[in-house]
Amino acid sequence: MVQRKKLPIGVQNFREIRSENDYYVDKTAFVARLADGGKYYFLSRPRRFGKSLFLDTLAEAFSGNRPLFEGLYLEDHWDWEKIHPVVRISFAEGRLRNEAELDHHIHAEIEANAQALGIDVPPKTEAIHIRFRRLIAEAARHFGQRTVVLVDEYDKPILDNLTEPDIARAMREGLRNLYSVLKGQDANLRFVFLTGVSKFSKVSIFSGLNNLSDITLDGRYATICGYTEADLDTVFAPELEGLDREAIRHWYNGYRWEGEGVYNPFDVLLLFDKRQFRAWWFETGTPTFLVEWLQQHRYFTPQLECMYADEQLLSAFDVDRIRAEAILWQTGYVTIERSQQKGAQMFHMLHVPNAEVRSALNTLLLESWHPGRSEMPRMAMALYDYLAQGDAESLKGHFERLFSAIPADWYRKNPIAQYEGYFASVFYSHLASLGLEMAAEDNANQGRVDLMLRLSPYVWLFEFKLVDGDSPTGEALAQLRAKDYAAKYRDGHTEIIEVGIEFSRSKRQIVGWQMDRR
Repeated sequence: MVQRKKLPIGVQNFREIRSENDYYVDKTAFVARLADGGKYYFLSRPRRFGKSLFLDTLAEAFSGNRPLFEGLYLEDHWDWEKIHPVVRISFAEGRLRNEAELDHHIHAEIEANAQALGIDVPPKTEAIHIRFRRLIAEAARHFGQRTVVLVDEYDKPILDNLTEPDIARAMREGLRNLYSVLKGQDANLRFVFLTGVSKFSKVSIFSGLNNLSDITLDGRYATICGYTEADLDTVFAPELEGLDREAIRHWYNGYRWEGEGVYNPFDVLLLFDKRQFRAWWFETGTPTFLVEWLQQHRYFTPQLECMYADEQLLSAFDVDRIRAEAILWQTGYVTIERSQQKGAQMFHMLHVPNAEVRSALNTLLLESWHPGRSEMPRMAMALYDYLAQGDAESLKGHFERLFSAIPADWYRKNPIAQYEGYFASVFYSHLASLGLEMAAEDNANQGRVDLMLRLSPYVWLFEFKLVDGDSPTGEALAQLRAKDYAAKYRDGHTEIIEVGIEFSRSKRQIVGWQMDRR
């Protein structure tokens, strides 16, 4: 029997993991590849995906701590005679609310690094860029080796203030002042690695650091953070007993960055510890800024299941220029399903990665977009039963009650409830909150069905129409029949339920509900 080890839940310290004999997925081959292949790097990954642990691994390698790498790939693929000074700047902890707090934090980081390295830097009365420049240069002189600079969550001061654009811009300028030092210190730098959630444009924040290599969508580094299928079946094999392997995949796998897919590591570790399937990652930080932003921009939530973006859209955004596709992808709420080259451009199809994100995000959206928040858990239970039983009539009454619960005052006071996609968005988010297999705008032989939901032995196909009057037209079901969207799902074992739904703008209710079973 394979011996079980400690689960490194929330541990971002490489030395602790190795010293305590915790489970560890060997990522050190990436350290060697990065060090041999370049000098300036940037990596974007969602929060709690292991970025801080990888930075700590880099720090220990460049510091020459060979005993920590015993038995790992890097032990025999590194020059342990060279000891480099390592400067570490982190914005991972706390929230900085203004420019003064940002400056204080940076000064404290510079001071802590100087003390750790045993060197002197100018006093705090000097400008930040002068102190940072001296820190890098003095470290290289003192150690006789060029300096390594590692920056963790470089963008967090900006992201924390996105709902306050003026503050976000001030944070951007303060960080640009810090990072601008790196280009001028090239002769004193051996290696630079910045991590974050979002990729802000080089022009706005990196101030000419044009040689920064973005490895976010480099297939060679697709698994630099997160766990692969093989990792679960080998490293974590002792933890799998008693857990449904397919359920683990359904809940927590599905993240892709132009290469092999990975599991969310935080979820996997909490699952193995608690032995329960829950939205562990999502619950650690409710993305209130994201929900507020989606509300403000009247986001059509069925697009979460299928949206398209080009390389430029995904690779950068700025405080004054944010697109839903970019912010959802960079924060981990959608991922790349597949990519395709079209002429000179690369296009990416994005969708929700797994059941955890689909359920938790849509539950939060629904609670924000519908006044009946306290009733949602009870309604979700009933909704699942109707879908599992193939009960289309009860499902109709269920959604009629859902929309009837929205008082007239809600429409007058909430702009989100006044845009045309609101009805379909509430409908979709209520279904998606169950975390079931879904697809929006799913390709069929003669077009795309608005929404597909699969709950064995049923496949539900929904088509939506918005009408001006109070009388149904029958167009929604007619389109389902004419296009024969059901053909894609016929396999002899599945019953297909087609539902054409018509919403009335004036009545603010479902006025047409027609169905067919095949």
